[in-house]
Amino acid sequence: MELNAGVLKHKDEPVKLTPKDRQFWFAILAVGIGSILSFANLYFVHPLMPAFVDEFNISPTTSSLSLSVSVIALIFGLLFFGFYSDRYGRTTLMKVTLTLTVIPLFIMPFANNFAFLLVLRTIQGFFIAGLPAAAIAYIGEEIERKSVGFGVTIYIACNAIGGMVGRILIGILSDYSSWQAAIWALCGFSAAILLLFFIMLPKSKNFEPSKLEVKEDAVGMLIHLKNPVLINAFLMGIALQVGFTGIWTYLPFYLGEEPFSLSMKAISLTYAAYILGIIGTPVAGKLAQRFSHQSIIIAGVMILMIGDFLTLIQSATMVVIGLCLLCLGFFIAHSMTAAFVSMQATHHKGGASSLYLVSYYIGVASGGTATGFIWSALGWRGVVFLCLLLIPLTVKIVNDSKRRLKNI
Repeated sequence: MELNAGVLKHKDEPVKLTPKDRQFWFAILAVGIGSILSFANLYFVHPLMPAFVDEFNISPTTSSLSLSVSVIALIFGLLFFGFYSDRYGRTTLMKVTLTLTVIPLFIMPFANNFAFLLVLRTIQGFFIAGLPAAAIAYIGEEIERKSVGFGVTIYIACNAIGGMVGRILIGILSDYSSWQAAIWALCGFSAAILLLFFIMLPKSKNFEPSKLEVKEDAVGMLIHLKNPVLINAFLMGIALQVGFTGIWTYLPFYLGEEPFSLSMKAISLTYAAYILGIIGTPVAGKLAQRFSHQSIIIAGVMILMIGDFLTLIQSATMVVIGLCLLCLGFFIAHSMTAAFVSMQATHHKGGASSLYLVSYYIGVASGGTATGFIWSALGWRGVVFLCLLLIPLTVKIVNDSKRRLKNI
């Protein structure tokens, strides 16, 4: 017998962390700061795209490849590391891949052509996948069930913090100096976060490695694709991200033109709209204790849709309000969908989370570069209306899930 948070447990029973345990908060904070590191490194190129256009004499659509190649590599990384984490564990994988995420960043300031920068971004994107492939599964295994939703929403809130910090830090510094100097600052920030992650992350206590043959294990992971409820969640990840990423990828070009003509510093500050996403995800987690996940997802999508529409008004104030609502709605819907996947998967949880993230990042890649052709042909209105057309699809997917599953 052993004592945990005042409750006697048999040794053969899994001991789950509760908010009364110090290790609970270490686990949540470690995965959170790891997420900040990962997503700051993934998205920091957004405000630099106009600088790449000038530096390397390329088009806006070509400059968006600096994000898309990382995302495509991340998709392959999610499939590989999701499979790996179910067989060999979570914590070592997260530590090693975070380290390998930071190394290419230290080489990027020396890139003297865009092709070399894309190679480095591809390598970085592959290893960025390690933490998201294992983090949600780690939370599900180590934390008591009733606190899993809280843990996942905190983790996803840190996704938003990472995306915001990377964009704002890089955007402001590049406005005062050069894009290379801005990346050096991100290098220092990333190294400090990496050290804290190694210090804080508790070891896995409840991970049970798969003992199946590799082929059987792969089939076990892919069988999630036969689950119609999970397929709905995967499709929703694509739809949400196409709309969200399309907006943020071409926002610097939109706000840099007439009638706004904003500086890079001012454009970078619009990424502070992510604060609403940071606030919204824990709130959604609390609401999920009273309302169904599907209802909260629909509410999030409606808020996103309103924010998307407001960016069409040619007023900087209204654009900022729209971006705030866009972030709030998106992160509410995304956090609830991710928690939904984790709770519905009865086996190969790492694989299920990875499949959701694969669909999510297919949306990122599509919303980035593919939307560029719409931007070139139709401008901002085209980008916004493409996003709006995708939202009803998301609502349909959620309603289908509601009919198939009354309660989560």
